[in-house]
Amino acid sequence: MNTNNSYEAIVIGGSAGSFKMVLKILNKIPANFKLPIIMVLHRLKDVKHGFKEALSIKSTKPVYEPSDSEVIKSGNVYLAPANYHIVVEPGFKFFLSKGKVVHHSRPSIDITFNSAANVYKNKLIGILLSGANKDGASGMKKIKDKGGLTIIQDPAECLVDTMPVAALNVTEIDHIYKVNEIIKFLNRL
Repeated sequence: MNTNNSYEAIVIGGSAGSFKMVLKILNKIPANFKLPIIMVLHRLKDVKHGFKEALSIKSTKPVYEPSDSEVIKSGNVYLAPANYHIVVEPGFKFFLSKGKVVHHSRPSIDITFNSAANVYKNKLIGILLSGANKDGASGMKKIKDKGGLTIIQDPAECLVDTMPVAALNVTEIDHIYKVNEIIKFLNRL
């Protein structure tokens, strides 16, 4: 596990029950937070507007839906666009894919987490929140296998605990935190 606080990126995944938790996190991180945050939240594939805007209202930082080949910049908050997988590529840029649905989802948390782990390796923090399927579990294992730091929302706090429990079942998780503890952790970085 990377313990020298030299992290370079954060990935956050969630589904059912995660929206309010993400709002809380985005509202409590400082405006000068330096690490890029890449969020994959399951959303309605046909609704293109409103989700990013709702997150932006409460966020201390602007929220962007990246375009294909966009370079990941320090301090930005990115949200996977509706009906696109978001892949982190070498060179720290995004690739948007209309590839097959994974765990009934596009965007898929696993696709983003796996690709980010391959690029950032032990410099990545993965956070998995409330959700109703197993998307994100194999991605958390990949982050752990590459030496990154893994955090799940405490299943007891989740509206739906399937996602964090699935991650616990496939890999050793570094921290099991309530959302307020996740916020404190991020603010100490």
